[in-house]
Order: sequence, then C-alpha cells, then structure tokens
Amino acid sequence: MMIENPSREEIQSILKQSKRIAVVGLSNNPERTSYLVSQAMQKAGYQIIPVNPTIDEVLGEKAVVSLKDIKGEVDIVNIFRRPEYLVDIAQEFLQINCPVFWAQQGIKNEEAFQMLIEAGKTVVMDRCIKVEHALSK
Repeated sequence: MMIENPSREEIQSILKQSKRIAVVGLSNNPERTSYLVSQAMQKAGYQIIPVNPTIDEVLGEKAVVSLKDIKGEVDIVNIFRRPEYLVDIAQEFLQINCPVFWAQQGIKNEEAFQMLIEAGKTVVMDRCIKVEHALSK
C-alpha cells in the first residue's frame, strides 16, 4: 500500500481548524529542526505541547512524557522521530482523542499509515507542517 497524503486543500483546512499541536520528539536545542518548526508554529498562534521524556520544558511549555499525559484535546500530533518509531507512536496515538497524525518531512512508515487509516484517522507523512502552514496563507 502506498502512503497517500490528504490534498493540499484538506491540509490547509486542517491547519485552519487546529489550535493545539502535540510535538513528539521536540528538542530543547534551538538548532534542531523540531525546535525551529515548533517555534514557528507557536509564533503563528498554535499552542505547542512538547512530548519528550528527556526534557522539562521548551518554548515556555512544560513537556509531557507521553501522548497519554496530555490534558485536554489535541488537534494534531506532529512527529519528529525516526520512521522505525512510528508504529509505536501510532499505537499510543490511537489511545488519545486526536484526529490528525502528522509525520514530518523525511519520516514515513507504511505499517503505521495503514493502521491509522484503518482506524479512520487523518494521516500526513513526509511533509513539513511549517512549510504547509506557509503555503496556506
């Protein structure tokens, strides 16, 4: 099965409707892509929830150990982890109430994609959320 992302129009609609983004693998190193992308999304008005067991906080937000530790609704889970971790992250993602699973540019996994699509979730893989947001303006 091939990974097929939603159309650009659907992605723009998702970004317009979303407010809270949980970022799995968000680093507190300002030189890392996860930090730069999350900072840009925060400046664009999104609330960022760092999901990283190795840090306490980043971008002024308290980090949580796992997706299950997030209080309240999340609109998008944005992942900055290597492709081999996506199946485990997808399994945890299915335990929370979130409609959109987003793996950053260069990150994709067919097994995780299939599992999430079968569960009725919206899945974006191998796309940069910051780039897609910039295109939606």
